[in-house]
Amino acid sequence: MNETKTQQKEATSVLQMKGTCIEFFSAYQEMDIERMLNLCTSESIVYFEPLDQAGTGLVHALGKNIWTALMDCFPDLDNTVTSLEWIEAQHAVKCRVSIFGTQRKDFAGIPAHGLRFDSEHIFIFKFDDQSHVTELRVLWDHDKFVQQLTPAGL
Repeated sequence: MNETKTQQKEATSVLQMKGTCIEFFSAYQEMDIERMLNLCTSESIVYFEPLDQAGTGLVHALGKNIWTALMDCFPDLDNTVTSLEWIEAQHAVKCRVSIFGTQRKDFAGIPAHGLRFDSEHIFIFKFDDQSHVTELRVLWDHDKFVQQLTPAGL
């Protein structure tokens, strides 16, 4: 009986964490950065993996700045969650997400040419016991992202 209750509690916990991920991407779609940040602890760390050290920092600082810039430069920015996977060994949820939008302003040294990107991203969320995000890793093919935003011949 206790084992079943423990399994049910663990299953409910996993569902809560997956729900937090869905809420994060819903807020992202609505360009509601405050709602995104409220799902994370104040000490949460974000790792935008392709950016190395420049892409590592606090969610409430670096994450907020990058997401704000993305939303400003890509006013039609949107996403589609394609999968969520519980990774028990890491106590994490891995999300595959298609992120897309049309560039209207210069972004991170990339001049705006009105081009559109569509990029698969992997987000790996780690949580505390209250299903708040404590760590977020974001991976994507940065070269392909830049290539999609650069006119042919440049």
